Amino acid sequence: MAFNGTWKVHRSENYDKFMEKMGINLMKRKLAAHDNLKLTITQEGNKFTVKESSTFRNIEVVFELGVTFNYNLADGTELSGTWSLEGNKLIGKFKRTDNGNELNTVREIIGDELVQTYVYEGVEAKRIFKKE
Repeated sequence: MAFNGTWKVHRSENYDKFMEKMGINLMKRKLAAHDNLKLTITQEGNKFTVKESSTFRNIEVVFELGVTFNYNLADGTELSGTWSLEGNKLIGKFKRTDNGNELNTVREIIGDELVQTYVYEGVEAKRIFKKE
């Protein structure tokens, strides 16, 4: 249950290059760099509820470990995939529905931070969150 709580984005690493590789235009990338993303995560057994709050949108995503679900990124990109728990890491394996390319995500607690790592087409980015 280490993921439980409210996490606010603190900094990002290589996020612009990642978004560029994803095909997100310059204007949206500039806005996304200052989205003030906040994640509120609640885990109940294998069920996770993630409330995303940002400059762009407020949504609630509910998923169960190992169960395929659909998800839309803030720019409208549609994904389908699953989350699994491997040790202390949440591992997300997704495919874009428009081109079938893989987007892999890892969420892990390192010290007092939630580190979310994305990999798409060989480009890796990180968003680091602090607990509120």
